[in-house]
Amino acid sequence: MTSRFISSAPTRRTVVKAAAVTAVATPALVGAASPATADSEAPLFLHGVASGDPLPDGVLLWTRVTPTRAAVPGSLEGPDVTVVWEVAEDRAFGTIAARGTTTATALSDHTVKADVRGLRPATTYWFRFTAGGTVSPVGRTRTTPAHDATATGVRFGVVSCANWEAGYFSAYRHLAARADLDAVLHLGDYLYEYASGGYPAEGSTVRSHEPKHEIVSLADYRVRHATYKTDPDLQALHAAHPVIAIWDDHEFANDAWSGGAENHTEGAEGAWAARVAAAKQAYFEWMPVRASTEGTVYRRLRFGRLADLHLLDLRSFRSRQSSVGNGAVDDPERTLTGRGQLDWLKSGLAGSDATWKLVGTSVMISPVAFGALPAHLVGPLAELLGLPKEGIAVNVDQWDGYTDDRKELLAHLTQRSVRNTVFLTGDIHMAWASDVPVKAATYPLSRSAATEFVVTSVTSDNLDDILRVAPGTVSVVAAGAVKAANRHVKWVDMDHHGYGVLDVTAERSQMDYYTVSDKARADATTAWARSYRTLSGTQRVERVYQPVL
Repeated sequence: MTSRFISSAPTRRTVVKAAAVTAVATPALVGAASPATADSEAPLFLHGVASGDPLPDGVLLWTRVTPTRAAVPGSLEGPDVTVVWEVAEDRAFGTIAARGTTTATALSDHTVKADVRGLRPATTYWFRFTAGGTVSPVGRTRTTPAHDATATGVRFGVVSCANWEAGYFSAYRHLAARADLDAVLHLGDYLYEYASGGYPAEGSTVRSHEPKHEIVSLADYRVRHATYKTDPDLQALHAAHPVIAIWDDHEFANDAWSGGAENHTEGAEGAWAARVAAAKQAYFEWMPVRASTEGTVYRRLRFGRLADLHLLDLRSFRSRQSSVGNGAVDDPERTLTGRGQLDWLKSGLAGSDATWKLVGTSVMISPVAFGALPAHLVGPLAELLGLPKEGIAVNVDQWDGYTDDRKELLAHLTQRSVRNTVFLTGDIHMAWASDVPVKAATYPLSRSAATEFVVTSVTSDNLDDILRVAPGTVSVVAAGAVKAANRHVKWVDMDHHGYGVLDVTAERSQMDYYTVSDKARADATTAWARSYRTLSGTQRVERVYQPVL
């Protein structure tokens, strides 16, 4: 490899039980590729371009080359291809900031990454790839402020839970159209592992997964990743903004833990370790993500002295989920994070000199108890939250199922006087704004250690989808019961799909929640729904009556 600047480089599944398209990212943003067609043997860029994990002096670039018609994802077919990448200061590529070459091979599913360095902080760049005379679509990316810079603000799009079969990714399209984002934070469930018709149930699907069966092998995971990356809205998102991603369970299998998953059967699907290895290999091949030294996704990015972003892996090290009611949720021998990751997080939070400590966590940290609910809502909410349908007490897949880890972390925040910690969360297909109390039972008389903003799903089913009712009907009763039993929860939306936009300044961190009109329509519109903020030093959320403009 040569270059000027490069370094080597029971559940959310509704248990009621793609074809590849040649799409390019939004024409208004990206340049047209060279006129090779699917019938020619010239290399093609069928899966778009992407960037991720921005740094003050660099960014990770990604694409996938299809060198011949036979070299489809997962096939191990096709020759090696030399790929040239370029980063420019202008969309016309008049001023090249960095250029290099790499090789796409069948062993890496013809995906390539370039970890580009030598760029300027807080700067927008354009990038593209060339292979065999074919030029890729053009992408836009942005570096972060210098580590010691006094950044005035940073703004993220925030998304999670995008199920191909459950709807179209219009939330991505609307985020791609925004020119005011520094990056997009994807909090997990970027894809889903189920067989076609498994989730949502057959008859409720909008489009079909490829492969049709549940993904288990390396080839399966590669094909599923490739299918998602043919979506034009997802391609547009990746071409418009650097994406900072962590995984949750569905990148592997539902309710994954270190030794297995709810949606994995050793006898029928082989060894769990082999499945995890395949899923991780495909993930790092197909995602613009730098692997940590442990081959996982927990890592830290910095946005000047304004914000440190701590990203967690809450699947690779966790103990098996306990049963509700057996007392095991409080067992200090059980862990969600693993000892090493928890120590790393505590050290990073206490040692940070940034105004804000943002924590990307795939599952909710705020405790949630459930009061009296009408009988007809117990089953659907249990299904949505991954709880036993005979009664709701605690969601054992979240931090509620690993209370010792949470207790240790929150005690650390309070004892070390760590202020302005904001957890950013996905997973449960609902939007929440909450304080994170040290002792929920006595809140608000006891203190709040942090705050949490949970974004809803891009497409994955929520309450109105499960019950097949209009939004804002049945959920009003359920949300009222949740808030009554949890005084630290300021808002919950159980029905809508969409995304968040987090705007951070020295004075406050504000989450603006946006919804899409209809996930089943590719042309869905978007609208602002609500906003909440945390003022610096308060460790509490409050409602705001307009989004940041």
